[in-house]
Amino acid sequence: MDNFKTGADALFILAGAIMVLAMHSGFAFLELGTVRKKNQVNALVKILVDFAISTIAYFFIGYGIAYGINFFSGAEVLAEKSGFELVKFFFLLTFAAAIPAIISGGVAERAKFNPQLIATFILVGFVYPFFEGMVWNQQYGFQSWVKSLTGVEFHDFAGSVVVHAVGGWVALPAVLLLGARHGRYGKDGRISAHPPSNIPFLALGAWILAVGWFGFNVMSAQTVDKMSGLVAINSLMAMVGGTLTGWFFGKNDPGFSYNGPLAGLVAVCAGSDLMHPMGALLVGGFAGALFVMMFTLVQNKWKIDDVLGVWPLHGLCGAMGGIAAGIFGQTQFGGLGGVSLTAQLIGTITGILIALISGFVIYGVLKKAVGLRLDPEEEYEGADLSIHRITSTPDRESTW
Repeated sequence: MDNFKTGADALFILAGAIMVLAMHSGFAFLELGTVRKKNQVNALVKILVDFAISTIAYFFIGYGIAYGINFFSGAEVLAEKSGFELVKFFFLLTFAAAIPAIISGGVAERAKFNPQLIATFILVGFVYPFFEGMVWNQQYGFQSWVKSLTGVEFHDFAGSVVVHAVGGWVALPAVLLLGARHGRYGKDGRISAHPPSNIPFLALGAWILAVGWFGFNVMSAQTVDKMSGLVAINSLMAMVGGTLTGWFFGKNDPGFSYNGPLAGLVAVCAGSDLMHPMGALLVGGFAGALFVMMFTLVQNKWKIDDVLGVWPLHGLCGAMGGIAAGIFGQTQFGGLGGVSLTAQLIGTITGILIALISGFVIYGVLKKAVGLRLDPEEEYEGADLSIHRITSTPDRESTW
């Protein structure tokens, strides 16, 4: 019976890992559809290579920092319990690799390739697992300290703060230090529109992310006996709420319509195992509206050229979701309880501070040491030709 349970648990979390791995193709297609045609190949290659670098960094360094586990034993030891610990690593790796995938959307179209890979290695190998261990593995006494202050621990079931807010708030310094795309903002205050190059691919990416998110959230239980249908329904309701407000406040804009559900799903991760479905609907709806409002403000008023809006989508909606779990997770709002608004504020602010400081340090050092962005001529030519020496589609067909 024990063998059956460990096998079922390994299969359960493996299915989650595969679903979240598929989400990385969603990140790639979302970015491909949003950037201009001359940068589409770069989006595809960057997400794939970032994932490979993330795997190396997390396997050899990051997982040990977060959970105190390494893979230097023999295969016989590693394969115990149907290899559960191995597939658990695979599952958590897909979360860790989301950090550079999030950042990629903010720095698109003008970032050098190799410096971003260096940042990926540092973030996934050291920065992300440090905070991950604090929250999800009782490391460094953080959760004990929060509990001593508030009576409960900081709760982030599936990573609104640990993954999304951290990724979004690391991306903000990267975007600021990189600067806007050439010609995006004129000296006279004029804003040059850079519309998405391919709405169908943008929509495909959003759909892949939305479907995979049910593995991201539901499989965060990690074992079959802890799986809850409440997480699935709350994810669904938050997705629907974000879709409707993104569509409504975005005034039928397809970019907002398709990022709305992602905003809702980002926000519900933290409290998806606690909230009532109606609470999840409200949280998702608020997140969709927040994304539309803040994306517009960031791009048009503050003139921060965050190409995919990853700071509003992941940074702000993730932080909002972490805080919202402390409200809608409480019993008076129909939730299961066991959360505190104060604890959620402490945990969320801590994650933001770690991400912000790390982002400024890592990208600031890289900017001085090797430079972050393509030169103006390379940027004008496009990252596809400048870096990869090929375009997404040939300008003309061969005649032979």
